Amino acid sequence: KTLLRWADDIRKLGVRANADTPEMAMLAIKFGAEGIGLCRTERMFNAPDRMPIMRAMIIAGSEEERKKQIEKLRPMQKEDFKEMLRIMGDRPMIVRLLDPPLHEFMPSPEELLNEIFALKEKGKKDDDPEVVERKRLLKRVKELQEINPMLGHRGVRLGMTYPYIYEMQIRALLEAAAEVMKEGIRVNPEIMVPQVVTAQELKWVRRMVDRIKEEVEREYNVKIPLKFGTMMECVRACMRAEDLAKVCDFFSFGTNDLTQATFSFSREDAESKFLPMYTSHGILQHNPFQVLDVKGVGKLMQLAVEWGRKGNPNLEIGICGEHGGEPNSIKFCHAIGLDYVSCSPYRIPIARLVAAQASILEKRGEKLYQEGAD
Repeated sequence: KTLLRWADDIRKLGVRANADTPEMAMLAIKFGAEGIGLCRTERMFNAPDRMPIMRAMIIAGSEEERKKQIEKLRPMQKEDFKEMLRIMGDRPMIVRLLDPPLHEFMPSPEELLNEIFALKEKGKKDDDPEVVERKRLLKRVKELQEINPMLGHRGVRLGMTYPYIYEMQIRALLEAAAEVMKEGIRVNPEIMVPQVVTAQELKWVRRMVDRIKEEVEREYNVKIPLKFGTMMECVRACMRAEDLAKVCDFFSFGTNDLTQATFSFSREDAESKFLPMYTSHGILQHNPFQVLDVKGVGKLMQLAVEWGRKGNPNLEIGICGEHGGEPNSIKFCHAIGLDYVSCSPYRIPIARLVAAQASILEKRGEKLYQEGAD
């Protein structure tokens, strides 16, 4: 503890945690996190009492029915946010709006076909309600299937196609913030938009946020402190950082997806097929999903930091990918002027120490990080 206190006195880089549940938030504080750098809202939809509602929304036959179903999730999501906000108090808490494609909330076609066959083996006919329901689900799942879902209908693109999903999440967070403020607790919520590639996308969501914030503040008679920002996880976002920065208060690098996009590697396929060979033969010095690729992904980050602060001198910039807890990557983040790193709660003590080491190395004029292979 004494060593960590010394480290905290020396380091410039803030250290936050990736935390999706109240339990993880409490653990993060225990380990010395200064806030939450990433709260993934989709994890909240996976609870047994919520998944059926989410699926009912997805298969609904009309826009009106979809809105009705998604609205059922608002009080649940609001309670989640209230609990997290109470724990975090005035520490920053970045909430990422829904990111994954909708098919991830549905059973697979194989599962549904197996269920249909099992029902028929029990003597159920095609017009049996259970069989009809499974076939309806199967039809919708096939409609949602994509050739490359990770580059498809997800993130802000999903939010613009189904705006009531983002509206529900934004309202739930802001109502939660207002109600916790009424309890006499200071809060510091931040909203982050995933998969952004244009300033127009950000402006579209920002208008929604501003409208809902105004409505909630009027209803509760409070002024909610709120920051609005974007994930920087697409190559084009990094190239357009100056324009994006004019629309938001902060950037957060999602280096898992940014690494996939920069290398044109699917992480799952790369790690199971060829990355071990690449690292053993010295083609790559490290697995780039574990140690940040300074020369490629890092260069994009460096440009985005420079251009982003040109567009908005007060821009706050952090990182919330797995690299936020890896020592060499943390030192690189210090070197390019990031404000904070965000990592798993269990890696927070390491991040605090390494951030202090980076400050010491900088003062000595020594090299902060290893660059890796060409």
